[in-house]
Amino acid sequence: MVRRVDVALPGRAWLRLHEMVAEGPPARERGRCRIVTATAPEHRINDRIRAREVRLVDPEGQQLGIKPLPEALTIARGLDMDLVEVAPMANPPVCRIMDYGKFKFDEAQRAKESRRKAVHVGLKEMKYRPKIGPGDFDTKTRQVARFLDEGHKVKITIMFRGREVFHPELGKKILDRIAEQMDGSAKVEAEPRLDGRNMVMVLAPDKRAKQSAAARQRNEEHQEE
Repeated sequence: MVRRVDVALPGRAWLRLHEMVAEGPPARERGRCRIVTATAPEHRINDRIRAREVRLVDPEGQQLGIKPLPEALTIARGLDMDLVEVAPMANPPVCRIMDYGKFKFDEAQRAKESRRKAVHVGLKEMKYRPKIGPGDFDTKTRQVARFLDEGHKVKITIMFRGREVFHPELGKKILDRIAEQMDGSAKVEAEPRLDGRNMVMVLAPDKRAKQSAAARQRNEEHQEE
């Protein structure tokens, strides 16, 4: 048996209790709720199409004119295909006869390929020392070339230590050497400048120069043949 217990609360307490009920659960509890986002609507197909008549397009892309929906469905089913509403805002809506399953598969493959080929351009950084050795210089510069080939910009930083900062010409010489080696595939986007105890330069991919170099190489190969 459950007994009812009446608790007397001050006026302010009753007001706060009313506000809490109106507000719902605390923020930390609300944060646990699942948020459902809307997804892009699917094409309406076959019996889901609501229009009375449609502008019909056959599988080859030829227009068959305006047809009543039952007739369009009969034509599609006679070809063992689906009737797909491709332009719902048209008057009347445009419907195409197609294999909808194959269409969705091809669409997913195209989206996957597009994501795979997408290049996420960023700013990479490569650090050098004024007294860097030939081996380290070549290794770092090859990495810079790889970043540029991938479409990234590259910030070249010369780090000075101690009294090296009084000889900025040493850093400038290294930066000029890097820019010279990248000639034909990159351009200097930000000229060398001192930034505190460092000297920096920014290289960016030069697509036009790269295409021109590739064209020259093809011409040379053709002439040799």
